[in-house]
Amino acid sequence: MPARPDPAKKARARAVVRLLAKANPDWGPTLRFSNPLELLVATILAAQAQDERVNEVTIPLFAKYRTPRDYVRAPRAALEKAVKATGFYRQKTKAIQAASQGLLDEFGGEVPGDMESLTRLHGVGRKTASIVLGNAFGVPSIAVDRHVARVAQRLGFTKSGDPERIEEDLRALLPKKDWVKATWSLVLHGRRICRPTPECPRCPVLALCPYPRKTKALPARSAAATSAGQPAGRRRGAHI
Repeated sequence: MPARPDPAKKARARAVVRLLAKANPDWGPTLRFSNPLELLVATILAAQAQDERVNEVTIPLFAKYRTPRDYVRAPRAALEKAVKATGFYRQKTKAIQAASQGLLDEFGGEVPGDMESLTRLHGVGRKTASIVLGNAFGVPSIAVDRHVARVAQRLGFTKSGDPERIEEDLRALLPKKDWVKATWSLVLHGRRICRPTPECPRCPVLALCPYPRKTKALPARSAAATSAGQPAGRRRGAHI
């Protein structure tokens, strides 16, 4: 168990989330879905893929495949073709069909609404399960992807590189009601500003950040986009 954080650190974490949510008012799931199964499938497809591309693929996919049985019965080649544009399509097809079979075998064809059950499904780890729980079921959860990990480390909220430990550290700092908001606020901040080379001059939480290697100027491409009136870093990257 992580050490109990001091009150000042908790207050700083809450202030950071509040400011990041204000700076990113569109925080929230970046994949389109209308039910838990669709979000589960979309999240599997989003590994190493742009959200925009996944959303393009899932429009016709969700119109054709509506239940776990539909995915299980689909010819492997047809499903591979349908999701090919997201990359790693053979592995993703296998994961979708195996998870769908698990839903049929263990849960009556319904996506379960708890972490233990979700992570029993093939290809579903804590990150995917947290996304489904937080956004399809409204269960407070924190999903840790590379963006969340990078931002949390730079902000001094964790010293770990292990996603489960990072999740524990963030859960200890933030109230449950803010866990989903914190996830998306950190994700979007990591995509748009706190990139591998951070754009610190644009950072809305600069004064609250202890990161010792802050940048003093924007990268050339970002500076050019900003001067041209285009918001730098607005394109959404790979899903969490």
